[in-house]
Amino acid sequence: MQVNPKSVKSHFEKAMEKYDENAVVQRFLAEILAEETSLIRKYYGKILEAGCGTGLLTREIKKKLSFESFTANDLSDKSKKYLDKILSNYNFICGNAARINTSQKFDLIISNAMFQWFSNLEDVLNRYRNILNNNGILAFTTFSPENFPELTKITGISLNYKTADELREILEKNYKILKLETFSKALEFRTPLELLYHLKNTGVNSLGDKKWEFADVKAFCDSYTKTFEKVTLTYTPILIIAQKLR
Repeated sequence: MQVNPKSVKSHFEKAMEKYDENAVVQRFLAEILAEETSLIRKYYGKILEAGCGTGLLTREIKKKLSFESFTANDLSDKSKKYLDKILSNYNFICGNAARINTSQKFDLIISNAMFQWFSNLEDVLNRYRNILNNNGILAFTTFSPENFPELTKITGISLNYKTADELREILEKNYKILKLETFSKALEFRTPLELLYHLKNTGVNSLGDKKWEFADVKAFCDSYTKTFEKVTLTYTPILIIAQKLR
């Protein structure tokens, strides 16, 4: 499935008010990403968080890392409302994280559950390398091709996720990989409709941009019930921490 940044922005803006209470996996990833990054270093002079959203990761960074300056980026300027409650002093870059344009260089670029939206990940990683200081750290989470297997089986729709091996191959051209770990976390719901509400409230558009009518929702729920005994949604995240090669 091709990713449309305007669609991604629209979905997340609609989900923002309910995001934090529904983003169980994203919160787990934010906690572990900040913790693992702190094990590399506690202090990073200049930090850039790409795709900050409602600040789930920002809160964890504030708890676990120290820094001189913090720059946050998001597609939506509505993110500032959430970050203002977390940080008293920060810079904000509104726009596509794939095309961040800044003269600054950073000691850490960090991002949670966002890299899967990039249509050309290799270009983004090269861009980020250019705005990292020597020995700078890139830390992020994304998802593998096994993400949401239940949805893929029912609808045939999936994002163009990279495997851990593909990510390793791309990164090793310009980075030394310090940590690469894969996870699997299944959430259980009472009904397929509850699962669909979970997707809506986390801004995930893995079911495509087509507007679903009542008949589409009913067909999905009926098909899900016939196909699976339990109503689950399986996330398969990948966590990566890498250091820029000179």
